[in-house]
Amino acid sequence: MQLKKMPRRKRLSAGRAPLILFLCQMISALDVPLDLVQPPTITQQSPKDYIIDPRENIVIQCEAKGKPPPSFSWTRNGTHFDIDKDPLVTMKPGSGTLTINIMSEGKAETYEGVYQCTARNERGAAISNNIVVRPSRSPLWTKEKLEPIILRNGQSLILPCRPPLGLPPPIIFWMDNSFQRLPQSERVSQGLNGDLYFSNVLPEDTREDYICYARFNHTQTIQQKQPISVKVISVDELNDTVAANLNDTEFYSAKSNRERPPTFLTPEGNASHKEELRGNVLSLECIAEGLPTPIIYWIKEDGTLPINRTFYRNFKKTLQIIQVSEADSGNYQCIAKNPLGAIHHTISVTVKAAPYWIMAPQNLVLSPGEDGRLTCGANGSPKPRISWLLNGVPVEIAPDDPSRKIDGDTIIFSNVQERSSAVYQCNASNEYGYLLANAFVNVLAEPPRILTSANTLYQVIADRPALLDCAFFGSPLPTIEWFKGAKGSALREDIYVLHENGTLEIPVAQKDSTGTYTCVARNKLGMAKNEVHLEIKDATRIIKQPEYAVMQRGGTVSFECKVKHDHTLIPTITWLKDNGELPNDGRFTVDKDHLVVADVRDDDGGTYTCVANTTLDNVSASAVLSVVAPTPTPAPIYDVPNPPFDLELTDQLDKSVQLSWTPGSDNNSPITKFIIEYEDAMHEAGLWHLQTEVSGMQTTAQLKLSPYVNYSFRVMAVNSLGRSLPSEASEQYLTKAAEPDTNPTAVEGLGSEPDNLVITWKPLNGFESNGPGLQYKVSWRQKDGDDEWTSVVVANVSKYIVSGTPTFVPYLIKVQALNDVGFAPEPAVVMGHSGEDLPMVAPGNVHVNVVNSTLAEVHWDPVPLKSIRGHLQGYRIYYWKAQSSSKRNRRHLEKKILTFQGSKTHGMLPGLEPFSHYTLNVRVVNGKGEGPASPDRVFNTPEGVPSAPSSLKIVNPTLDSLTLEWDPPSRPNGILTEYTLKYQPINSTHELGPLVDLKIPANKTRWTLKNLNFSTRYKFYFYAQTAAGSGSQITEEAVTAVDEGKTAGIPPPDVGAGKAMASRQVDIATQGWFIGLMCAVALLILILLIVCFIRRNKGGKYPVKEKEDAHADPEIQPMKEDDGTFGEYRSLESDAEDHKPLKKGSRTPSDRTVKKEDSDDSLVDYGEGVNGQFNEDGSFIGQYSGKKEKEPAEGNESSEAPSPVNAMNSFV
Repeated sequence: MQLKKMPRRKRLSAGRAPLILFLCQMISALDVPLDLVQPPTITQQSPKDYIIDPRENIVIQCEAKGKPPPSFSWTRNGTHFDIDKDPLVTMKPGSGTLTINIMSEGKAETYEGVYQCTARNERGAAISNNIVVRPSRSPLWTKEKLEPIILRNGQSLILPCRPPLGLPPPIIFWMDNSFQRLPQSERVSQGLNGDLYFSNVLPEDTREDYICYARFNHTQTIQQKQPISVKVISVDELNDTVAANLNDTEFYSAKSNRERPPTFLTPEGNASHKEELRGNVLSLECIAEGLPTPIIYWIKEDGTLPINRTFYRNFKKTLQIIQVSEADSGNYQCIAKNPLGAIHHTISVTVKAAPYWIMAPQNLVLSPGEDGRLTCGANGSPKPRISWLLNGVPVEIAPDDPSRKIDGDTIIFSNVQERSSAVYQCNASNEYGYLLANAFVNVLAEPPRILTSANTLYQVIADRPALLDCAFFGSPLPTIEWFKGAKGSALREDIYVLHENGTLEIPVAQKDSTGTYTCVARNKLGMAKNEVHLEIKDATRIIKQPEYAVMQRGGTVSFECKVKHDHTLIPTITWLKDNGELPNDGRFTVDKDHLVVADVRDDDGGTYTCVANTTLDNVSASAVLSVVAPTPTPAPIYDVPNPPFDLELTDQLDKSVQLSWTPGSDNNSPITKFIIEYEDAMHEAGLWHLQTEVSGMQTTAQLKLSPYVNYSFRVMAVNSLGRSLPSEASEQYLTKAAEPDTNPTAVEGLGSEPDNLVITWKPLNGFESNGPGLQYKVSWRQKDGDDEWTSVVVANVSKYIVSGTPTFVPYLIKVQALNDVGFAPEPAVVMGHSGEDLPMVAPGNVHVNVVNSTLAEVHWDPVPLKSIRGHLQGYRIYYWKAQSSSKRNRRHLEKKILTFQGSKTHGMLPGLEPFSHYTLNVRVVNGKGEGPASPDRVFNTPEGVPSAPSSLKIVNPTLDSLTLEWDPPSRPNGILTEYTLKYQPINSTHELGPLVDLKIPANKTRWTLKNLNFSTRYKFYFYAQTAAGSGSQITEEAVTAVDEGKTAGIPPPDVGAGKAMASRQVDIATQGWFIGLMCAVALLILILLIVCFIRRNKGGKYPVKEKEDAHADPEIQPMKEDDGTFGEYRSLESDAEDHKPLKKGSRTPSDRTVKKEDSDDSLVDYGEGVNGQFNEDGSFIGQYSGKKEKEPAEGNESSEAPSPVNAMNSFV
């Protein structure tokens, strides 16, 4: 007989035949009684990866059962481990558990290795997993010298931890010298590798005790890294001296502390890869630096994050998905964002899987001559390799058994005999791990036996389920029958359920269910029976419940609780206050059916509950006591209501439930309405949605429900002052599943390739699924054909691709939702198209009409619709200008593109260059791309007006001439015919003189104007002409040279000076700032002269007096007749160059600005030189010097009329 697991429950037939259940051959819940012969079964063993504490004895567990009791042996590293030869190793009697005594002597490292236990008796041998024994390790940190880190405010920083490698790996955390954890935030956080990351540092980050700790839990030890010193300084503190004294290690970075967009500190680059095993926790990390501190967001490309398995850690810098599966593979993107920008990193996740069971092999109990099978169903990624062992030996080298046949992951047994008994091991392994399962085949011939105790009494409350046990064993597997009553009448009703283990269930027990029930087990070797007894009791009820009470302080209140119960059951009445015990206070007295509270106080207010308990059931009822102040009543306090409480769900049906609640205090403002909200803990945990609103007079509401939703409700009260806080959530209520009510929306059909159709839709959310197993039935057929609908059922996805379709054919599409219960209503039909391909035909009859020199109109014939092979997007014109051979060598041909939407057959080409040779072609465009180009069409644009000359310079100015040099226009837009030059003089008041017009041949690039006035400013207007007209003009101003022969003491201008004269000169004498400066200087000179005069007339003898006597007073010196100037002055330029004696005359600086000249009548001349200084009181330091004799005039008197500029220069 073969053991086989049965369906969970099976209803008994309502027919006239006796109620009999033939259990399937394979069951998993059936254990062989230990008094029967059976192969060994491993019941307890140490974990596969067994890390031990080297300070304690090593205990390697191996427990097994069997008949006869099994003997035990061990292998170590694949060879026999002789425990008798090692005095430190002992085996527990009657067990295979090893104890290695390393506390007295020996080292744990000596016993590292791979251990395997074998339990053996005459019926076979069971083996344990390979147990890898390794001692835990907690090494010390490597000594290192850590230099202080100095960095600017706002920079990023990474403090490395790099803990020592331990076994198992340590837990990392950062603390200070006081063993206080360092605060972490969005700005400062610890990475998965233990490093401490600063997105940007602040002055408060300065400290000398950043310490990384490693805690090794297995040995309960903590290791500490050397403290790291960090100093954050502002930019002002970082002067050149400090920076020069810092080496590269001390100065962490040279980045600016200005605000900046984010960059990633970890991981590096734009993309990375992560591999994780199925069932583990997937941890993805992104830490960014930037100023302000970036915020991290996570998304999954082409998918959504699993709601109930996704968690964010470390201020959303770490994304964790628990119980990860292959469906979680894909690209995950983290986005770091601050006000200055955003950056993203893509992590490609691959989920592999160590082997896991689909169906582990189960023990077989067969009788001689029976058939059976062992199945080893395992999966993994990559798919695991299945191998079989017999009593611990590979089945390939085990003794042959004619009753055994191996077929991959299944062993088939036929006509077994007692010698077929053995223990089989299934090993499923891949590169990530292995699974090992023992399953025995035990060939027995045993009559039935009932394992449940005889005459067991079952007591059940009426209207509740009753379960009567009948545990059994036999080989072959017995059949089970149930009878009721002394006469053994067979059970014929439809109200019974028989479970796979023989248990009889009465779903709703009634009074007439009371009686004696007999369980009978039969097989070909015999029969066994057992009687049990069932009694049905009345439910306990509270017939008088305590009532809500309001009591003034100091009063006495009484609550009543009357209970009705079955006369054979003795109830116990317990009173609770706010779900806790009553206060230990003599004011509280319990007398049979009453609770009395005397001398009521404020803290006596609350909920009082009466609980009636029996051995079979319990029931409770509650009432609220509100304690109020005695009269006179204080002034009322108006506020929003207190939240409702005592929410209760009753009348629970598939699509409705009744919710009741107790209102809280209205705080002296009547409650106008109640707002009821719900939470779906299954699909959207933590999100509350509006269910309904009811009148403030109601305390119950009938709520409509949706299928397959785990509801919780809460209630809020509203008065004229606002809304109360939410009540506590009600108990959860899971509605039954039903077929979906709606179908997916946004159904579309578009091809991504010429031979496919991609059908997409917006999936239903969890609330809309109405049940488990949400799937979609996708159907399609060609719109213009007679084909039947083709359908496929897909998982809860949002896309399906149909391959092998004709190119761009209309299809009818529909997507219908379904779940484990059934289908949604018939969906709407939408139309889509299979994939597009490139157009096949080029537009024909292309011709061009040139409108003007910059605009052309293109016409073409449309292509046939069938040749487009897609959605017509429009037509695209490629056009380009022919280049000269020299330009063609310098750069690639520049093509321009214009696209005209829809089915237009003409278009304008703007922005063309005049007098140019153009080529164009036209192509049709669909959603896939462009079709072939039409034959090239050539056209020429007529001449246009030229652009302005590229440059205009005035060189070689003389007294009566100026030379103009220019470059031709960069865009002549035709053949130049001539240049036009217009010019006119400008006087000192910026008035324009008469305009002179001059024509210049087109082949000229230089022209000299003669017979001009000397020292005169001219304005020039210059432009080119073609046959189409005049182009844009360029203007320039220049000044003819001063008559050098008539200006005394002025050296001839050099080339630089000439260029300066030709450029525009600013009349500095008319500038307001210059006039103000001159006035201030004159006032200062006047004050100094007055001071000198006063000091001179005090009667004292000054050294300067002698010099004054030797020289005439400069103030009364007559002007020199030869040049009309006030005396000696010099150029600031010459003074800056060589400090030579000052020369007469002046000149205009090369930067077109008039610089201040020094007069020989200045106060500087009274000192020992040009470096005379003033005291704080304004007096000179040093002695006055006598005024120097003036040098004779150099050169003839200038014939130029004195200008205001010259006059001011002479005065200063």
